[in-house]
Amino acid sequence: MQPVRAAFRSVLIGYLLILVVLPISAVYAKGFSLGWQPFWNEISGAIAWKAVVLTVKLSIVTTVIQAVIGTLSAFVLVRYRFPGRRLLSSLVDLPFALPTAVSGLMLLTLLGPSSPLGVWLEYAGVHLLYNETSIVIGMVFITLPFVIRTVQPLLEQFDSFEEQASYTLGAGKLFTFFNVLLPSVAPGIIAGSMLVFSRALAEFGAISMISGNLPGKTQVASVFIYTEIENYNTQGAAAVSVLLLTLSFAVLWTVNAVQKKRGTQL
Repeated sequence: MQPVRAAFRSVLIGYLLILVVLPISAVYAKGFSLGWQPFWNEISGAIAWKAVVLTVKLSIVTTVIQAVIGTLSAFVLVRYRFPGRRLLSSLVDLPFALPTAVSGLMLLTLLGPSSPLGVWLEYAGVHLLYNETSIVIGMVFITLPFVIRTVQPLLEQFDSFEEQASYTLGAGKLFTFFNVLLPSVAPGIIAGSMLVFSRALAEFGAISMISGNLPGKTQVASVFIYTEIENYNTQGAAAVSVLLLTLSFAVLWTVNAVQKKRGTQL
């Protein structure tokens, strides 16, 4: 068995090395190929910096939205039985199955000025395309499953006796939810929210169709990177990519730390 395990281990290490480590290392090497000062000049440029700040800001907004809506959605899916529940649960995973460009086209078709909803929104003076609101909508749609799917198993494993004991002692539903139920699923909320933030940072396909891509206004970091590559500025694209990769690594490290702590507590 030892030779077989060693062979599997070698294949796994080689797989990760070729498909993960080497490409990431190449991006870091390219980003710092000219030294620290050119790297800093690239990421601190007016357009690049605004794209990064906009991406981080709207990713945080998306994370807060998903932490609240995702937790409540998971609670509804676990605790209540209603017609169409299985279909709704299946639709939660739809963003995983769809190419992000298709998701962008769906939102563009739904909210565009030629659609019935778009015409009504325009008449009401509501503009949901080609602005920061459209970016948040795209990010929320793409990251829909993360919090729901991390919180749902914790709710299913929750010991209902704790909840019943709270009711027996005279606590109301809101008190029980916030002081008994919510703390038990907090690790899932945190882990799911961090995944939402990391995924929102990198979104390109849907955002590129519905944001307007105005440099310095509605251009997110991923679209900026694509634009820099199109303009043959691979150094600038790599520099911003290094910044996003570093943020994503920090988020994933935080998620692993939270999950490890939860496992230790259990």
